[in-house]
Amino acid sequence: MSAPSHAVESLPDPLREELARFVEEQRALCLWYMREDFLPVDFETARMALDAIEKHGDRAAFLRAAELRRWLSTLSNATPAAS
Repeated sequence: MSAPSHAVESLPDPLREELARFVEEQRALCLWYMREDFLPVDFETARMALDAIEKHGDRAAFLRAAELRRWLSTLSNATPAAS
């Protein structure tokens, strides 16, 4: 059984750019253990970053991560899986 195609698909530019800004804002507090050049580029790395921010961030970061996760979920649900 193969993984869904969205697991390695690039993120749309508006979401990728928003996630990049958010990751940079949260890097010191929530993502300090990741590579300094880490930025989410696909659905899998976006989820990984949002998980870490929700786990280690403050309430405002948690709420923003949830908002971005909903956006990500909407896109990943709209992307058909590989046959």
